[in-house]
Amino acid sequence: MGFEQLAALKEQLAKQAKAAPRAKTRRAPPKASARPAKPVNEPAKPVDPVLQAIAKLQKRFPQTFPKNPAPKVPLKIGIFQDLVPHAQEIGLTESVLRDAIRTWCRGTRYWTCLVEGAPRVDLAGQAAGHVSQADANRAQQLQAHRARALSRPATAPKPN
Repeated sequence: MGFEQLAALKEQLAKQAKAAPRAKTRRAPPKASARPAKPVNEPAKPVDPVLQAIAKLQKRFPQTFPKNPAPKVPLKIGIFQDLVPHAQEIGLTESVLRDAIRTWCRGTRYWTCLVEGAPRVDLAGQAAGHVSQADANRAQQLQAHRARALSRPATAPKPN
């Protein structure tokens, strides 16, 4: 097909488009999202009760349990005993509260705040003691141990 034929075809199509009455165009159905829609009757995934407990503690005691990305603060020694009277008010059992405190105090984000001489905080966010040298050393050991464990390659099982 030559250039002249293409030009003539273009003119012919343009005339047809002008002459034809505009028909209502049907919209294409929306594209499916990357995630399939969740069926209405499917139950929601269960949320870890410890994470729910930590969220409740963060809401009730924001200075003591700051939300990420704010750095964690060293907790007062015996903070669990201070929290027990508030457990029912917050809606937590003692065992879930204990697990929440254990989880909160485990991990690099908490261990990095344990610096010798740093003030420990009570439920009101007020200073209640200081981090001892032994506590700071223990936190450094825990961080080093975790770093070694993460840097070690997984060993392959031995063939039989």
